[in-house]
Amino acid sequence: MASAAVHRTEHTLTVDAPAGVLYGLVADATLWPAVFEPTVHVSHLERSPGSERFEIWAEVNGRVAHWSSRRVLDPVRRYVSFRQDHSTPPVTAMSGGWLFRELPTGETEIVLRHRFTVVDDDPDAVAAVSAALDRNSARELGALGRLAAGGHGVEELVFSFTDTVELAGTAAEAYSFVDRADRWPELLPHVARVKLVEPEPGVQELEMDTVTSDGAQHTTRSLRVCRPGRWIGYKQVATPELMTGHSGLWTFADTPSGAVATATHVVVLAPDAVTKVLGGDATLADARAYVRDALGRNSRTTLEHVAAVRS
Repeated sequence: MASAAVHRTEHTLTVDAPAGVLYGLVADATLWPAVFEPTVHVSHLERSPGSERFEIWAEVNGRVAHWSSRRVLDPVRRYVSFRQDHSTPPVTAMSGGWLFRELPTGETEIVLRHRFTVVDDDPDAVAAVSAALDRNSARELGALGRLAAGGHGVEELVFSFTDTVELAGTAAEAYSFVDRADRWPELLPHVARVKLVEPEPGVQELEMDTVTSDGAQHTTRSLRVCRPGRWIGYKQVATPELMTGHSGLWTFADTPSGAVATATHVVVLAPDAVTKVLGGDATLADARAYVRDALGRNSRTTLEHVAAVRS
């Protein structure tokens, strides 16, 4: 039997930012749903200082695909290699790597390479996978370029935080409350409208109108990945004006005294929108405080209303 043909792609972008900073954004996969447009959620299975294995959900050709990958991290070479444990048909194998090269100009050349095989080496499948890689690689490289182009430190724009709430009910009840977001307009004071559809089991599309404490209304659209009773990960695909990226994770656990629920957020600020939204004297620090307060308050309100409904 002839071995499957290996197809290769390479995408590059030169960015005016330190190689170490850019490497850090790629090395920390928990940031990806907020930083990279195609990524919906990442859930780690194994982690060590130099390697990791995780599940990833991402938009590919208009649908949410799911696979698991292993990565080796080399901060000295600023190189991240990856290999899918199992792939989504028609792909039978996928691997590659990220490389960050320091240039004499002080800029960084980012190189993203992929190698893949497909079922029966079908030409149409090869073309479709190549097109998806071209599209998603351009989106991922573009996201790194935009983060670096604003003249702000990445640490000023990208941040995360977690709120934990103790509940009198069970983890299953808390999970059900968050999972059934279609009930939120009747139960949550900050939610005005919800449209929830589930194109396939465990994947949800959520459109929602929320109202902030100052009376402003925002429409957001999210993709959500649900593991019944355990966690719900999500990525906003339409964000309020102050953010270019926002992802989150709800987790649920039972304790001897009741349930504990946590809400984690990862945010990428939109620096050009800060003064427009918050006023001419507003700073990035003001924007971080504002976003942290608004998102945290909404999450805590949601969790504190779990007792109103029983699954």
